[in-house]
Amino acid sequence: MLIRDKLTSRSRVAPMTHPRTLASSVASRSLSSLASFLILRPPSGALRAAARTKMSDPSSENQERDRLESIFKQKKILRTKVRRALKSMDPLQRSQEDETIQSLVLDAPWFKSSQRLCAYISCSSLREVDTSKILSRILQNSAKDDHTQMKKKLYVPRVEDRNSHMRMLNISSVDDMIANSMDILEPAALDADGNEREDVMQADDPVELLLLPGLAFDGSGRRLGRGGGYYDTFLRNYQELAHARNWKQPLLVALSYSSQIVDDGVIPVTPNDISVDALVSPSGVIPISPAALDRMKI
Repeated sequence: MLIRDKLTSRSRVAPMTHPRTLASSVASRSLSSLASFLILRPPSGALRAAARTKMSDPSSENQERDRLESIFKQKKILRTKVRRALKSMDPLQRSQEDETIQSLVLDAPWFKSSQRLCAYISCSSLREVDTSKILSRILQNSAKDDHTQMKKKLYVPRVEDRNSHMRMLNISSVDDMIANSMDILEPAALDADGNEREDVMQADDPVELLLLPGLAFDGSGRRLGRGGGYYDTFLRNYQELAHARNWKQPLLVALSYSSQIVDDGVIPVTPNDISVDALVSPSGVIPISPAALDRMKI
C-alpha cells in the first residue's frame, strides 16, 4: 500500500493535538470544545520552566505568571484564527500547495543529501501539509538495494503519553505504521520480529534533517504548535543530546501552507518555544537561520 493510500484511508481522525495531538479518546468531540480544553491547559514544559525560574520576591513571580498567561491567551486567539483560515481553504488550492511544497522538498539538494531524517506523518483532518510523497521517497531509498546511491533512514513520531512525551522511531516500510486509539498513523512500538524499534535518542548517528508541522510560522523562524508541547519538548531534548555528543545540530525545516505564514512578531513565544531554521511554502524555500543559509545556499 502506498503511503498516500494509507494516510487518506484514515478519514475519521478527529482534529486533535497528536504531537500534534493530546486529548480524550472520544473522537466525536467537536474541534471548538477540544481546542478550548487544550489551550486552557498550558504545555507542561512551559509550566515546568516557570516553576524553575528563580524569583527574588513574590511580586516578580506573579508578574512572570501573568506574562505567561498573557502569552497563552494570545496563542489561543492566533490558533483559532489560523484554524479558521485552514478550514476555509479551497480543497483544490490545498492540493496544489501540497504538490508544490513536496516537490520543493524532494528536488532540494539539502533533502537529497540527508541520510538520516525525522519527519511527521501528515493528518488531513488536522489540515497539515501532506508528506505522503516525501515519506514514500525516503522509504524507497531506505530499501536494501545495492543500486541505491543514497540510502535514507527515517524516524517518525509516536506519542507516548499526555505529558508532551513523544518519541521518534525508525521505520522502513509503510506497513510499520499502525493507527493509534485516535485512528492517527504512527509507528508500532515493536517491529515484525517483536524487537523494539530504534529510538532516534538512542541512535549511534545524528539526524541531519527534521521536517516539522505546525499551525503558524513567521519569517523570523517562530513556530506556533497546537498546544501540546510535544515537538518543542522533543526538539529541546534532541538538541541537548546533539550538543552533549558534539554532533552538528539538525536542520529544522517546517512545511507551511501560504495561509499559515503570519507577519513577524505576531507569534508570541516563551523560553520553551523552539524556532525553525527554514520554511517551505508554496512560494519557495525560505532559509532563516545562519545554518539554513549556509546549507541551502539559496
